[in-house]
Amino acid sequence: MIIDAWMQHGTVRFLNHEMLDSLWRWTGQEPPKEEVPVEVTVAAMDAGNIDVGLISAWYGPEGALVSNDEVAASVAAAPGRLRGVASVDLRKPMEAVRELRRCVTELGFVGLRVVPWLWELPPTDRRYYPLYAECVELGVPFCTQVGHTGPLRPSETGRPIPYVDQVALDFPDLVIVGGHIGYPWTEEMIAVCRKHPNVYIDTSAYTVRRYPPELVAYMKQDRRHKVMFGTNHPMISADRALKGLPELGLDDAAREAFLSGNARRVFFSGSGVGERVGVQ
Repeated sequence: MIIDAWMQHGTVRFLNHEMLDSLWRWTGQEPPKEEVPVEVTVAAMDAGNIDVGLISAWYGPEGALVSNDEVAASVAAAPGRLRGVASVDLRKPMEAVRELRRCVTELGFVGLRVVPWLWELPPTDRRYYPLYAECVELGVPFCTQVGHTGPLRPSETGRPIPYVDQVALDFPDLVIVGGHIGYPWTEEMIAVCRKHPNVYIDTSAYTVRRYPPELVAYMKQDRRHKVMFGTNHPMISADRALKGLPELGLDDAAREAFLSGNARRVFFSGSGVGERVGVQ
């Protein structure tokens, strides 16, 4: 089984946003001019042998680029294949908490994602803290971005130390998933992951052959590594992201944890979430 921990089934307004121009340029693609059918995303998953994809909403200072209800509609169109990850408007903390609660309890979403560079607010900003408490109460992870930004926004908010480290100290029960590996601060991200039992890393936005050597060493040497697979679809396809996986030299246990075990533990085992969405 393979679970993709970071995907988007993007809207046209999201995929054509100017902040993503650099990503389209790097990948040699053009953003779509019409809404993409869910079947196209599922077909891309099939091509990469992905069983379950976690698709994320996107909220920023200008509002919803991919709304939670649009994510829910995509999930409903591909039952058993897609699962929703919520996002919220940080400008209205209590409304954000209520929206997160709605997404988990009514829509069956399995996590919250806030992208700090989109807000230019680090994860230690006070506006996140009510959401962290609610994630703990709901039994869902907080997913975020670590490392530099490919989009045309500042990178400072993606530093694992001090930001992720401090949040993990303040909320030891909060499960945190740092997406995009954390490069060029990969060693910092691994250190934070080893230090805090509830901090994880996902490899979205990187192909296997671009994983930093220190990340590969961690996955090979630590019997309980906390790295999970992600693509950042549609920027990187699953088949491309996984090409060369045998070259990493992972043993069977490390490979299983990477491809599905860690994601199952994080997204589908808390507070009955696994039973609600049917992932075993």
